[in-house]
Amino acid sequence: MVYHIKTEKFEGPLDLLLELIEKEKMNITEFSLAHVTDEYLEHIRSNDIHLDNLAEFLAVASKLILIKSRALLPFLEFTQEEEEEIKDLAVQLAEYKKFKEASLKLGEIADQKRFSYSREIFSGVKSIFYPPENLNAYDLKKYFQEILQEIPVVEKLEQEIVSEVMTLEQKIDDLQNFLRQKIETSFSELTANAENKIEVIVSFLAVLEMVKQRIIHVEQGELFKEIKLKVYNN
Repeated sequence: MVYHIKTEKFEGPLDLLLELIEKEKMNITEFSLAHVTDEYLEHIRSNDIHLDNLAEFLAVASKLILIKSRALLPFLEFTQEEEEEIKDLAVQLAEYKKFKEASLKLGEIADQKRFSYSREIFSGVKSIFYPPENLNAYDLKKYFQEILQEIPVVEKLEQEIVSEVMTLEQKIDDLQNFLRQKIETSFSELTANAENKIEVIVSFLAVLEMVKQRIIHVEQGELFKEIKLKVYNN
């Protein structure tokens, strides 16, 4: 599927994503997609995107968050549908790159101003149908049915309600308020009331960011054991 959404600078989310990857001089891989996720999200956050186009940008953003989550959490398991979404994004981006490069090449050809001319000798000549010998009505019906079978069927997609997802900044604020009351806790306690897997992932990313900012200190005795969190003493 190729998007045709034109914004001030980028013609849709794939155009933005492709420029971010090419700016880093990287090939289109799952690693490169994870690498530019933060820049992509920052562009959405910092620029006014028309509401009609925002859904497409957010759809790509959700796939990028899945990819980055796997890069941060190698042991995280995804559903088959999520795995297909990750692969589809890389394939879509690679196909989009081919079309974009082809459009640039066609633009160069157009700039050369080489013109083609019609064969005027055939101007005004009536089109005449010359069917093959022994062609009958049954053959015409057969070929017509084959053409009809090649026409794609328009599928009506089920409507889904878009639910509000807590941002990373909101989750960090919530965790800070929680830790001010408890001083020390565990990751399992933080995520005990999580409504879904996405909220657990956002909580883990928030913890990583808080460690980076030296807001909290974490300890884990052994692999897969409980992760303990403690607020730094000021």
